Amino acid sequence: MGRVISFENHALANLRARVAAAEEANQDLIAFARGHSGAVASIHGATLAAIEAEGLDHLIHVVTQEWPQILGLDAVAVALWAGETGVRADASGLQFVTPKLIQKSVKEFDGVLLRGVARGHPLFGPACELIRAEALIRLESEPPLPSGLLALGQRGPQCFETPHGSELLLFLGRVLTRCMGRWLTP
Repeated sequence: MGRVISFENHALANLRARVAAAEEANQDLIAFARGHSGAVASIHGATLAAIEAEGLDHLIHVVTQEWPQILGLDAVAVALWAGETGVRADASGLQFVTPKLIQKSVKEFDGVLLRGVARGHPLFGPACELIRAEALIRLESEPPLPSGLLALGQRGPQCFETPHGSELLLFLGRVLTRCMGRWLTP
């Protein structure tokens, strides 16, 4: 006569492993949702601050001085070119740069580039030595309005991994472009 084999222990172990995996996935989803919600709130705050700017110089101040705190970053720089003139602004002020530096930088990507780096983009100025993760956002306008680059940097390692983060940053870049256009259009 045959012997009865009990599958109960194997089935129970398999079920416990599946429940543990589902619980881990659930915790990951909750962590993502909390992080995404915080990112959206930060982007909304930065957008409102830009919209409330009272002129182009105030807008540049908001971007370079207030956005780092609002967005939880260590450095923010904006670089623009129009014709043969290029400028960059960061927490240390405004400086002229060659437009080719900015143009070369934005040719490397479309929209948003998120990356970990050993040294930040040169447009960060003196802060570039400290930057270990950066988001570069293209600022595109029709001439005679300037086009350029918004650079967001942090000292810590890269923590932006999702396409949703890129969409939020692209939105932030578009808001900045529209706000600049408002002050530069006669």
